[in-house]
Amino acid sequence: MDLQRIAAFRASFARRQAAAVTEIPGGVVVLDQEYAASHEHNQLVIEGPTAPSDLPALADTALGHLRHRRITILDDAVGTGCAPALTAAGYAHETELVMTYSGSSTVPGSPAQTVALGDLLPALVRQLRIWMPQAEDDAVHQLADRRTARLRGAEQVRFLAVRDENGTVCAWADTYLDAAHGIAQIEDVVTADAHVRRGYADTILATALQHASGYSLVFLLADPDDWPRCWYARRGFTPIGRSHVFTRTESGS
Repeated sequence: MDLQRIAAFRASFARRQAAAVTEIPGGVVVLDQEYAASHEHNQLVIEGPTAPSDLPALADTALGHLRHRRITILDDAVGTGCAPALTAAGYAHETELVMTYSGSSTVPGSPAQTVALGDLLPALVRQLRIWMPQAEDDAVHQLADRRTARLRGAEQVRFLAVRDENGTVCAWADTYLDAAHGIAQIEDVVTADAHVRRGYADTILATALQHASGYSLVFLLADPDDWPRCWYARRGFTPIGRSHVFTRTESGS
């Protein structure tokens, strides 16, 4: 039941933040030309049963004006069933671990602040340039500024940040809150490379959980093959399922 609630929330978030939505068999195409470099904002989101062999052509039709193709499949069984056809069509396949919180949140001694996007942008741009040193300036700024679209995605969207002694933003996260359905998502928990191992991520996560207290279902997404999933597990998050992401990019993009 929790996985179905989470999938419904994620599908709703994708629709609400999109500039344009087109229905397709099993899901939707979401587009936002203002953030053409963002796979998140220009992709197919599959919510239910679909014909795997049809997906490559649907993606080419919907995303043919872009340098990438992305298909997110929210249901594990459907994603597993679609994998052979999509990998044969040249798509890379990754899974996302869905983790829910079952711990007891504590109030951080010095909580993170809720900030405006403008306060975050310089830190986001700096970190993106470290992660993507070959990326064009326009793409970097799109990927930083795309949080503007996320503000439409849920009933409440809050950006959290921790500053160092000089006032520099050094860690951040998003929280997406839907009180009507009792569900909260914590997304993009990041500490800037220059500020790691100082406890900032713990402060961010504890503050995000404080914002989500009272919600019956709190979740996040993690890479099943990367260390943060173990870090989240030690802080009360438990894996309950998977979703699937398939991507293909033009050579050199």
